[in-house]
Amino acid sequence: MSNRMWGGRFAEGPDAIMEEINASIDYDRKLYRQDIAGSKAHVRMLAEGNIVSKDDADKIAEGLDAILLEIEKGEFAFSRALEDIHMNVEARLSDLIGPAAGRLHTARSRNDQVATDFRIWVRDTLDTFDEQLTDLLTALATRAEEYSGTVMPGFTHLQTAQPVTFGHHLMAYVEMFARDRSRMRDARKRMNECPLGSAALAGTSFPIDREMTAKALGFDRPTANSLDAVSDRDFVIEAVSNASIAAMHLSRLAEEIVIWCSAQFAFIRLSDKFSTGSSIMPQKKNPDAAELVRAKSGRIYGGLTGLLVMMKGLPLAYSKDMQEDKEQAFDALSSLSLALAAMTGMVRDLEANEKAMKKAAGSGYSTATDLADWLVRVVGMPFREAHHVTGRIVATAAEKGIDLHRISLADMQAVDGRITNDVYSVLSVDKSVRSRTSYGGTSPVNVRKQARRWLKALAREADKA
Repeated sequence: MSNRMWGGRFAEGPDAIMEEINASIDYDRKLYRQDIAGSKAHVRMLAEGNIVSKDDADKIAEGLDAILLEIEKGEFAFSRALEDIHMNVEARLSDLIGPAAGRLHTARSRNDQVATDFRIWVRDTLDTFDEQLTDLLTALATRAEEYSGTVMPGFTHLQTAQPVTFGHHLMAYVEMFARDRSRMRDARKRMNECPLGSAALAGTSFPIDREMTAKALGFDRPTANSLDAVSDRDFVIEAVSNASIAAMHLSRLAEEIVIWCSAQFAFIRLSDKFSTGSSIMPQKKNPDAAELVRAKSGRIYGGLTGLLVMMKGLPLAYSKDMQEDKEQAFDALSSLSLALAAMTGMVRDLEANEKAMKKAAGSGYSTATDLADWLVRVVGMPFREAHHVTGRIVATAAEKGIDLHRISLADMQAVDGRITNDVYSVLSVDKSVRSRTSYGGTSPVNVRKQARRWLKALAREADKA
């Protein structure tokens, strides 16, 4: 029995193992909307150029609309024997309208077809990420404004370093996710070229209008080289690469949420909406949503590595290896989408334990740098000398087992007699954060200003949309 797709060249059907390894319909059926949209644009262009008749083009378009409806209603019978979404749609079209269906594939190949479908899907996904990242930025900036004056410890090496505000900490993630959104937008702009019409690899002898199909599908222009067009997967690699960076940022915030929720820190609480319990320990309330966001980064990184390894040794133009791009991309990008939604929910849900944060902010001699700065500013010491003097005062406080702001003036003057009672004006955590007024610093005034600037900018974007 000859193969339905390959016609006269093959006298027999594929071996069962060949069918198993070759079929992609189990996952590329996800591209059905993009595939049908591409086919409709292609056939309209063929009719406009008198390459197929208007009557056949109308039948094809009507048949494609009927297939789209069948798929969306769950009535379409996908066949693994037909390998992929392209052949499944074309075969069903033939069933519906007869021989006219065979004209749809004029002047195109599955190579440019899948490249076009996949680009549209990735482009749509990047648009979704833009919306999700905007939601996350809005949630973070809103909470940052709310907690602009809430003091917490800032860390280096996960050791208490200097007091900061919780709002300032949240605004750091606004900057990170804003860069992620910018990268997604850059990638979308770069990938928005249409491969349709490149055919298998060399273009076509038919007088097609690639500008027309590109415009119909929302692309800025057609791709300029047919070899590159069918074999390029930079667009999905860049998307997953950007997703990997965003996942890393999500994982960092998720890790902090896990730490902050612990009894040892108790900086924040998550409601039951984003927590789970234990099957054996009734007291447990686990930040599982954050832990799973943290774990998703590994899946996303795996997708990027898989894509890079898949492409690294392929000669021009198309090779069947490229069929392996979709499962990895679908999994990686859907994982990011879920992680973004979960993180946005947690940011909106969390409640800060301001008392615990402030208490922790004063531990570990966190205002030591403020003392050193005071010695420079008031006493006139070179900073290195002030650093040394402050270190000796901290050592004295440590020996006595007291916080820095509770050490006596006499003990400080025993280290350096030029220290006056005015030094206590800089040793509280509240005064420390208020003093950090340099651009980008942690002072509540700065944080409110930055948060409001972001919220206004995001509101303007929404108004323009």
